[in-house]
This record gives sequence, structure tokens and C-alpha cells, in this order.
Amino acid sequence: MIKKQTYTLEEAKRKLEHFCGYQERSHKEVSQKLQDMHMIPKAMDIIIVHLIEHNFLNEERFAKAFVRGKFNIKKWGKRRLILELRKKDIAKANINTAINEINDEIYYKTLDELAEKRLSTLNESNRLKKKKKLIDYLLYRGWESHLVYEKANALIK
Repeated sequence: MIKKQTYTLEEAKRKLEHFCGYQERSHKEVSQKLQDMHMIPKAMDIIIVHLIEHNFLNEERFAKAFVRGKFNIKKWGKRRLILELRKKDIAKANINTAINEINDEIYYKTLDELAEKRLSTLNESNRLKKKKKLIDYLLYRGWESHLVYEKANALIK
């Protein structure tokens, strides 16, 4: 028989403070961590309130950090960012705040660079197939379809 690790309320608080201090976390991630620790619902509520009061857990800050990181590192478009934040149960207002922090000029410049870089790696002789591969790649990364089609038509004539 496997013995489950048990935690007192204070031990769990300290563990979750470290968990949230290491990296920004969503409420859903913290709740999941508490469930994995086999905490009872009343203790989970107490710990989450403690984390929010002591600024270890902040949904808006998480959304902004998530958007900033995924946009700068993975070059995701706004559609993918919004979808991923919705999966994490982030409030619509916080999603909008985070998305609006992306500078439009940098956003379009990133799309240009990403499209040109991808186009240079495509070894397709058929123009239409090449265009489709570029479009599929950019749409998968979450860029808006009207921007993707404009960019594909501009780069591949």
C-alpha cells in the first residue's frame, strides 16, 4: 500500500508560496497543485486566499507574463494566446488587458520576420503548395487569418 504524503495547513502554504514565487501561476494551476497534494476543499480555499492576499497569486500579472513570454519566445499570435489563456480559465478582462499590452508595430514586425524566415526554409517548387504551407504554419501559431493571407499574398505571387 502506498502511503500518501500529508501536509499541515502551514506546510502547504509555504510549499505553495514557493511554487508561486518561482514562476507566475494561474488559479487553475494552484488549485490543481493543491488537489495533487490531497488537500481538503476548505484548506484549499484558505491557502488560495492567503496567496492572493500576500500577492503570490495574481491572475492579471500571470496573464501579462504569459502573453509576453509566449509572444517573445514562441512568436504566437493573438488568437493562440487568447485560446491558451482561456484554457487556463483566465477572466476575459485579464486576457484583454494582457493582449492589449502587445505593441502593434512590434506585432506586425514579428509576423513579417516569422513569415520570411519560414518561407526561406520551404523547399516547395509549386507556388500554391508553398503558399498553403506558409499559411498553415502561421495559422497554427495563432496569427489572425486576414493578416496571414495578406502576408502570404505579398510574399508569394
